Amino acid sequence: MARLSRLVIPGQTHCILQKGNDRQLIFRDEADYQTWYTHLREAAARFRVAIHAYVFLPDQIILLATPADATGLAQMMQWMGRHYVPYFNHRHGRTGTLWEGRFRTSIIDAEACFVPCAGYIELYPVRAGLVTAPQTYAWSSYQHHVGAKHDPLITSHPMYWSLGNTPFERELNYRDQVSQGINEALFKEMEEAITKGRVMGRESYIQQLEQEFGRRLVPGKRGRPAKKRCIERGSD
Repeated sequence: MARLSRLVIPGQTHCILQKGNDRQLIFRDEADYQTWYTHLREAAARFRVAIHAYVFLPDQIILLATPADATGLAQMMQWMGRHYVPYFNHRHGRTGTLWEGRFRTSIIDAEACFVPCAGYIELYPVRAGLVTAPQTYAWSSYQHHVGAKHDPLITSHPMYWSLGNTPFERELNYRDQVSQGINEALFKEMEEAITKGRVMGRESYIQQLEQEFGRRLVPGKRGRPAKKRCIERGSD
């Protein structure tokens, strides 16, 4: 299926993917990761984008975020490119583009899918073979969500708050849900949604957005089984 034109909806949660050009490294050492992190904190605050989950991988970045307005998400990513790419090129003696085209987004039905999507992001280093456990990967939001450290980049999502009445209860419930892993079918559904700009969520949620914005958001037949899996995981 062809990728849909990008839609950004203020107040809705989005999964954002930015890859290195031809899968080249966009982070070569700890200084690169730290520079990106510092810039992202500034850009998120400047353009009023709440970051709920993230992972910085050697060749790509994945975020879960909610923009306050229709332009903030694009402005944040453009600002990041203008500041990080010149830094990276100068430091590593290279020229030219760093990114594989524009960043990609998928709107997420957070009420149904927040924890599976955050888990998809934070378990990516394990799936990629970079670490054996998510808590040992330094450049993701997992440690924040399970209470191992405070991460000032993160704005806790309302669905994270709904996991318990105390910090300990929320951290324990989050750890338990993510520790179950992401099954292969759901992982592929999420990857396809992000890559092709599809909405991830309940059929009723997608239909509501389609009616509100007067455009089809899922090309072809909708994948009901995959969406049901997300709902089941999100409501455990």
